[in-house]
Amino acid sequence: MTTPILLHFSASPGRLDSVLSELSGVSRSQVGHWIEAGRVSVDGQAVARASHKLRGGEDLTANVPPPAPSHVAPEDVALDILFEDEALIAVNKPPGMTTHPAPGVLSGTLVNALLGRMTLPTQDGHDEEGNFRPGIVHRLDKETSGVIVVAKTVPDHARLSEAFRARDTRKTYLAIASGQWKADRPINVDAPIGRHPVARQRMSVNGTSHKEAQTLFTPLSRLTNPHGQVTTLLQAQPRTGRTHQIRVHLAHLGSPVLGDTVYGRASEAISRHALHAWKLELPHPRSGETLKLEAAPPDDLLNAWIALGGTLPPQLTGELESK
Repeated sequence: MTTPILLHFSASPGRLDSVLSELSGVSRSQVGHWIEAGRVSVDGQAVARASHKLRGGEDLTANVPPPAPSHVAPEDVALDILFEDEALIAVNKPPGMTTHPAPGVLSGTLVNALLGRMTLPTQDGHDEEGNFRPGIVHRLDKETSGVIVVAKTVPDHARLSEAFRARDTRKTYLAIASGQWKADRPINVDAPIGRHPVARQRMSVNGTSHKEAQTLFTPLSRLTNPHGQVTTLLQAQPRTGRTHQIRVHLAHLGSPVLGDTVYGRASEAISRHALHAWKLELPHPRSGETLKLEAAPPDDLLNAWIALGGTLPPQLTGELESK
């Protein structure tokens, strides 16, 4: 017989299912199943209604079933491991690798590769979109390279998810942007992002059901061609976590990410969009100590900048030679 897992949280105001979903990192639909099954208590009393209103500060307890077995095949794929312990694993995801399986993409993903190394935590095995994403706390677009963290247990997943939700993390990306933006100093973009009203696979500023989105952009180096077009090597620090946030905000500035065929156009300098999750700081889910992770920028991004005529700034000098 398998042993249920006990989760404890301090509630924030709102609907029980929504609050517990945010705190645990588990889909709202699955949290609803827990509530219906009598597995969720508020201040020690079982609550059977997902719509139960929380004032904030209540003690939430969820006595949840153990992880379900995966139906996605483990695969023997080499990974660049940045950090690993009993609670989590941090990987430098290569460009071209999808984070988790989705309809039509059942192999070659980061989840397949991780399942080839370990057992990952999941409840019903799917998120609300039907994607199988055990242990996944945050995600990177397929063509975005860099640091990604995956939890190894349900409680660690819940704590890491809460850290991202509460903005207790610090994310730093490296990007090349091409277009009209000519700033030579840091700029904060505060522009809400939602689903594009027509092109549903895209996001847009002030789109459908938009939510606040803030990104700090810091130019590191800049080029200007004879036609006046500016290309900028920059650091991006998103303060929120909206889908495609950096790409949408740079397109909003008139300078989409180089090679971004969704929000900009293809580039001969690089075969993907030039975006890399460079650094990530977050509280360790067990010790609470700050964990600092860094993934060296990949050759294709650095070589693209050099091919365009740029030189590497001090922060990146020596990266190519060190590989």
